[in-house]
Amino acid sequence: MKLIPFKVQSVEDSPGERPYGIDQIKAPEMWDKGERGKGVVVAILDTGVDITHPDLKDRIIDGRNFTFEGPSTDITDRNGHGTHVAGTIAGTQDGQGVVGVAPEASLLICKVLDRNGSGSYADITEAIRWATKWRGPNGERVRVMNMSLGGPTSDKRQYKAILEACAEGILFAVASGNEGDSDESTMEFGYPSLYNECITVSACDQEKKLAPFSNNSKQVDVISAGVDVLSTYPTGKYAVLSGTSMATPHVAGALALIINIGEKYFDRTLTESEIYALLVQCCCSLGYKPTSEGHGIIDLTGMNKKCEK
Repeated sequence: MKLIPFKVQSVEDSPGERPYGIDQIKAPEMWDKGERGKGVVVAILDTGVDITHPDLKDRIIDGRNFTFEGPSTDITDRNGHGTHVAGTIAGTQDGQGVVGVAPEASLLICKVLDRNGSGSYADITEAIRWATKWRGPNGERVRVMNMSLGGPTSDKRQYKAILEACAEGILFAVASGNEGDSDESTMEFGYPSLYNECITVSACDQEKKLAPFSNNSKQVDVISAGVDVLSTYPTGKYAVLSGTSMATPHVAGALALIINIGEKYFDRTLTESEIYALLVQCCCSLGYKPTSEGHGIIDLTGMNKKCEK
């Protein structure tokens, strides 16, 4: 399996602005209510992470390398993709750098792709199973997995691992893919985006217009910012990237906030299907076909209104 192709627009020393995708899904309104993803662990299956990045170093709870690129303890990102994804999910809110959707969530880093963005089905499957069984120092466990990667064929072992993780209450946010042809009537295919159990994410731009590269399929669930997305990058820098890989972590971060809000309201641990139902309830259509946008773009304030009295 490989990284879904993405485009690096620019690399910067300092950002100077809040990423627009954070505002699109109304995450700041949730922060104002005290919901920042605290206590939720999101596993990132990607190229690793810049463990010294000032916006990420306090968010990383644990990690493991599943590639042949160094020892199992080496989760260093030598590509850039994984670090960018991590910042969108949980960049620390400290008044500097960039902030993520869930700035107090914890990140479990599973390095499954090497510096070239390649990895085997077997290694990724092992990482899914490891993350499912992982327990933190205080009994923490993974609630969400972000997979901004893909392959051309289905893999029985990997699919079984995903099903087992879902049975443990874990949600999967996965990228739809970047082989789109700007034609909503045609479908594009790849895995794990075509697994019904995964939350498949397509991409839009700052004007909430469908990205021309975004894959269409009957398994698309939601749409989020994936064009010119600003986030963290290796060696303490920041970069603007485009791709459905950039849209997916917005949804992973949103799921962390939804878990916070929903479980506080219901006063119990919610199942994977219950959390997905809450996600769907706060989606708003952008006017595209369901094969392009699924249920639409997330508006976290809509879910919050349903959970408050």
